[in-house]
Amino acid sequence: MKSPERSGRRKFIKAGGIVIVSSVLATTRSMMGKEEEKKKENEVAPPEDLMREHGVLKRILLVYGEALRRMDAKEDLPPEPIQESAKIIRSFIEDYHEKLEEDFLFPRFKKANKLADLVDVLVQQHQGGRRVTDITLQFATNQALKNADDRRKLAESMRQFIRMYNPHEAREDTVLFPAFRGIVSAHEFDSLGEDFEKKEDELFGDDGFEKMVDKVAQIEKKLGIYELAQFTPKI
Repeated sequence: MKSPERSGRRKFIKAGGIVIVSSVLATTRSMMGKEEEKKKENEVAPPEDLMREHGVLKRILLVYGEALRRMDAKEDLPPEPIQESAKIIRSFIEDYHEKLEEDFLFPRFKKANKLADLVDVLVQQHQGGRRVTDITLQFATNQALKNADDRRKLAESMRQFIRMYNPHEAREDTVLFPAFRGIVSAHEFDSLGEDFEKKEDELFGDDGFEKMVDKVAQIEKKLGIYELAQFTPKI
């Protein structure tokens, strides 16, 4: 026969074990909840992701602008900053960013019969941009910069690129991207954000966006246009 004291001790131990297990489970759930919350905080929505990539594009346009200023002023201009910038345009903007738009955004706007005319123009401009980048890559060399005709072709390619992409990205940021959430479900919207991130990691590794920003910053430093304060009006 079990003694009351022994039986009570077993009940106490059992109850204590339940409390410990419950405490561990609660702590684990809390930690998982915090990790999930942190993950959500770090997630970038599809339009925001595309807009920040436009920031990379905008900085390249500023690099092109500085290169043109030097060419017009007949100042020293090494070809490397133009070459490196055009390569970023080709790999990060044309082969990645614009491919996301063409594969994931544009077809959905077409299916929803919304902003279809705008989408058509954007596609045409993507194609035109690639042709212009081909020219920039071809003539961004020491030899071309020393030849008046080749130098003119290089300058014209950068001018055309700037002229088209300033309004192009502005129209996407203010019209197309804000309208995107309204043509997809909340689940689809979130899933696309994950798809974008996976594609970026696949092509550029972890922190692909940050790597591109660093590359652009290095180009800006080579041209002496990195410090933001220098653009503040002196009036």
